[in-house]
Amino acid sequence: MRHFDDATPIYLQIAEEIRAQILCGELAEGARLISTTEYAARYRINPATANKAVALLVDEGLVVKRRGIGMFVADGALAGLRRSRRAAYADGVLHPALDAGFALGLSSAELRDAVVQYLNAHARKEPQ
Repeated sequence: MRHFDDATPIYLQIAEEIRAQILCGELAEGARLISTTEYAARYRINPATANKAVALLVDEGLVVKRRGIGMFVADGALAGLRRSRRAAYADGVLHPALDAGFALGLSSAELRDAVVQYLNAHARKEPQ
């Protein structure tokens, strides 16, 4: 069973977990989500909490409801998530990391070399 942190509402944590599953390909576009009842049983939470998480994803356009069938990952969900997260990544992760490097006295060239070295050592298939 998953343990939730106390600082963030559970429904937001579940929604974020589903977003992460979409981003990593565990939930492909068109894939069926487990039911809110199954989420409730899996995490031992109130079904209304699970429903609130899925409703948030529906509002964001990441999940669609097919009456009588269930909830499914929407077409375009992956591209939409990547698009929205790229700016947040630059502002929240990359820029602070570069600022920390500058604060340590690293030059632009040293930071660039470190990035290139890292990318070469951890070469992965480029996302499409």
